[in-house]
Amino acid sequence: MTNQKRFNVAVVGATGAVGEQIIKLLEQRKFPINQLKLLSSARSAGTKLSFNGTEVTVEEATPESFDGIDIALFSAGGDVSKALAPVAAERGAVCIDNTSAFRMDPNAPLVVPEVNADKIREHQGIIANPNCSTIQLVAALKPLYDRYGISRIIVSTYQAVSGAGARAIDEMLRQTKDALEGRVVEPDVLPVSSLPVKHQIAFNAIPQIDKFQDNGFTLEEMKMIRETKKIMGDEDIQVTATCVRIPVVYGHSESVYVEFKDDFQLEDVRALLANAPGVTLVDDPETQQYPLATDAAGKPDVFVGRLRRDLDHPRALNMWIVSDNLLKGAAWNAVQIAEYIASEQQ
Repeated sequence: MTNQKRFNVAVVGATGAVGEQIIKLLEQRKFPINQLKLLSSARSAGTKLSFNGTEVTVEEATPESFDGIDIALFSAGGDVSKALAPVAAERGAVCIDNTSAFRMDPNAPLVVPEVNADKIREHQGIIANPNCSTIQLVAALKPLYDRYGISRIIVSTYQAVSGAGARAIDEMLRQTKDALEGRVVEPDVLPVSSLPVKHQIAFNAIPQIDKFQDNGFTLEEMKMIRETKKIMGDEDIQVTATCVRIPVVYGHSESVYVEFKDDFQLEDVRALLANAPGVTLVDDPETQQYPLATDAAGKPDVFVGRLRRDLDHPRALNMWIVSDNLLKGAAWNAVQIAEYIASEQQ
């Protein structure tokens, strides 16, 4: 584009797993950057990262870091976002926050571009990136919601350890090696909560992600429930979730039961999903083709398969949804929002 406007961009949490993916995507997508500022905690400041063949030194994130910044992508934890995103917004930056800090804030749009990109324009300086598990769920369900309406969703997740950070990945790999070599497995990371009790993740499934709430659901489950309603713009959808951590490095999988308000034909559902933006249909049981975490890893799309009409409810569908939790579940969704903001100002 001739005379393309270029933006001063800050990545907060640049040395983390999601931050590194954001930097890669900005480079791969040739985002129109004038100046890139990489920010982190004081502990990681001084680290050198590469961007477009140039070495960029990571700086400590302070309020002054956001002077002159147009777009700030936050992925450094909720406390950092709560402290610095409002400050960055006051200084003129549009903040895209990948934590849970502002997701349910009525003044912060909660955005999955394939679902509700129109909400981006309503921002007051901060746009929230949804939970990784919610993103892939609503991206797959949106075209079906538009056609048939949805009354109820029951989702069970099978979530990768990378969702709990680098320490959880290291723990899974170490535990796996210890178990295979006959050593005692000593858990010290998962589940991530305020309690000292930890469980083995190698060769196991842990039915807890985040802290338990007073209603018996975990915070991760409540995030999915609340965020789905907000993103869809429909508080009447009944949503229940069970979130489970499994020994997979990258890629969240979800078993989803959805009740529609109107009847459907399976062939029409397949056609809707095959043509949906950001969705790849992998659904051929005869050749054992269905979405796998190992196939989704490193790819930006949401993969959908195992489509089948429920045996007891005439308007219910069962499906399997898989996506890379660090890409569409985090970094790619954030960069998509940034691209939308940039395109609106060209």
